[in-house]
Amino acid sequence: MTTYDERSSLPDLTTTTERVRRSVENVIEGKPEIVRLSLTVLLAEGHLLIEDVPGVGKTMLAKALARSIDCSVRRIQFTPDLLPSDITGVSVFDQQRRDFEFKPGAIFAQIVIGDEINRASPKTQSALLESMEERQVTVDGHSYELPSPFMVVATQNPVEMEGTYPLPEAQRDRFMARVSIGYPNTEAELQMLDVHGGTSPLDDLQPVAHAHEIAKLVDTVRTVHVAEPVRRYAVDLVAATRRHPDLRLGASPRATLHLVRAARATAALAGRDYVLPDDLQALAVPVLAHRLLPTAQAQLNRRTAEDVVADILSSVRVPSAETGAPPGPHLYDGGRPGGRRP
Repeated sequence: MTTYDERSSLPDLTTTTERVRRSVENVIEGKPEIVRLSLTVLLAEGHLLIEDVPGVGKTMLAKALARSIDCSVRRIQFTPDLLPSDITGVSVFDQQRRDFEFKPGAIFAQIVIGDEINRASPKTQSALLESMEERQVTVDGHSYELPSPFMVVATQNPVEMEGTYPLPEAQRDRFMARVSIGYPNTEAELQMLDVHGGTSPLDDLQPVAHAHEIAKLVDTVRTVHVAEPVRRYAVDLVAATRRHPDLRLGASPRATLHLVRAARATAALAGRDYVLPDDLQALAVPVLAHRLLPTAQAQLNRRTAEDVVADILSSVRVPSAETGAPPGPHLYDGGRPGGRRP
């Protein structure tokens, strides 16, 4: 257990994450908000799903983040013939020892890149469920703990594309956030031709942070204060998805936990030790939308999950309006002039 003296301070956190951000942006041009959200998920102990059409840099983003941190990295190329044991590992009988020996699979790394995850069968996709939630793997009745920090960065193509399988609801719910990179603007694409035209910038990318530093930053993020009105606001946002008429499946209690954890990381990246409702609002779409299933009628009306989240954000009251107090950070920082300190 990390003690307070061993944790990094908020200035240390912002300094380290700034180095990682600059490193990733040397590879991914013109997408600072995507890079920042990736760091948010890393610090919040979550997993990231990157969904977009081929060729926009999904795998490049995952690799750049992994190479910017000095930690163990494994890449899994998901294909229709990939087996669950290829991911988790398998017990092999050792003739000399006359006993079974466990051979770890590709999931045993601190950052795992799952490339085109929805090209594997649902059975193989489900091999990630236990590791993503409990950070362990169970094979033949024995549980094996995964290293820390542990993060899965998975990419997937839109489900309408040939040869893809929709991720099961339980699998999508394990991902803290989903992002779409989108096409670059003209300037970024021109810069990409200059930078990527000869060699890949990944070849020159060097680690700018160590795994033990990231572990300390994660402990620091856990100490960020979430006031009771902000916690209630998070619950209200998620509960609103369960009764919205355009949805046949709302967000789970796990989504509430992920929303608050991501908000803590967002606040820490901004140099604050307390969460604001604005942090929850900024994260609502990437954290909640991929867990929601619109009704058939909503789909006919071309209503997306993102549209529903926007409706909910506009209809659910923020804490300051409920308490009748004037807006300001004093509502959320623990009620003391200096704010709450861990």
